[in-house]
Amino acid sequence: MKNFAFIIHPLDCSDVARKFYFTRYMPDALIERTLKLLPPIKISAITGIRSSEAEIEGSFISCLLTAKQMKELPQAFVLKKIIQAGQLAEKMGADVVGLGAFTKVVGDAGITVAKSLNIPVTTGNSYTVAIALEGAKKAAQLMGHDLKKARVTVVGATGSIGSVCALSLARDVNNLTLVGRNEPKLHLLADRIMYETGLAAEVSSNMKAALTKSDLVITVTSSMDNIIQPEDLKPGAVVCDVARPRDVSRRVIEERDDVLVIEGGIVEVPGDVNFNFNFGFPPKTAYACMAETMILALEGKMESYTLGRDLTLKQVEDIFRLGQKHGFKLAGFRSFEKPISEEEINLIKRRAIIKVS
Repeated sequence: MKNFAFIIHPLDCSDVARKFYFTRYMPDALIERTLKLLPPIKISAITGIRSSEAEIEGSFISCLLTAKQMKELPQAFVLKKIIQAGQLAEKMGADVVGLGAFTKVVGDAGITVAKSLNIPVTTGNSYTVAIALEGAKKAAQLMGHDLKKARVTVVGATGSIGSVCALSLARDVNNLTLVGRNEPKLHLLADRIMYETGLAAEVSSNMKAALTKSDLVITVTSSMDNIIQPEDLKPGAVVCDVARPRDVSRRVIEERDDVLVIEGGIVEVPGDVNFNFNFGFPPKTAYACMAETMILALEGKMESYTLGRDLTLKQVEDIFRLGQKHGFKLAGFRSFEKPISEEEINLIKRRAIIKVS
């Protein structure tokens, strides 16, 4: 039986209390100072993942730094901590290890970590994009948008992930706008889309003008700041934010109850999985990046499948097919780290209809 590990970390100090209850009485500064000194730890054993072809087991391993620390501490120090977590995975017998949350963003997005370990490493970004695209299209339909008639925009279209999203969406939509800062690159991408799909995509370097007309937005820039604000979006818009850090300001969900923001899909895991750890999702479901690591283990595909910031459409399509083969499927949506139900989406849709009527 193949074994996998997935490296997680506390998003903030309140997350630490999920495992260590007593820390809720400690000031954040003290928690962060303590975390810097601690080695990685095994959080839980993962059992019951079973497809029609294989069964696997795994573990959650925590790199004990918060997201804030990963962004602010020296990069070499953070990478060393992530590598230590990977080495713990090796000692525990993992055949492949996945990088979660900010562990896959630091530095060169997993390349240095993979070079430092003797087992394959994946960021999970290929399956994350595959499920994000599937989730975005389903969310748009739930919000009442016909994909063939909807105005669809990809922000950050010239990047590796953005171009993959644009090429994939071009097969399903009739009105596609590519947004980016480099117009020559946008035109090259539009030419490629025309050649491969026959769709004439529009290009624009004016993001805000494009957003105000868009029904469905996929945003995946490398900006360090929130670039999409509440006033940028039309009522009923669906925004799928694949970027990390986020492109969409939290103000959008606080001020716009007629707009749907999702970060991608929740994935149903085959078998009778027990994560033995509450990371805030419904039972037997996981993040897509976690699922990619599981899919590789079930398939026995022991390779560093997704590393760095480059991505191809073939990678995304191949891992999506392997996921289907082993019984993984879209189970729902999440927004700002929390699951969002179809009932909540219907409420957003109703409010949007009222606002434009």
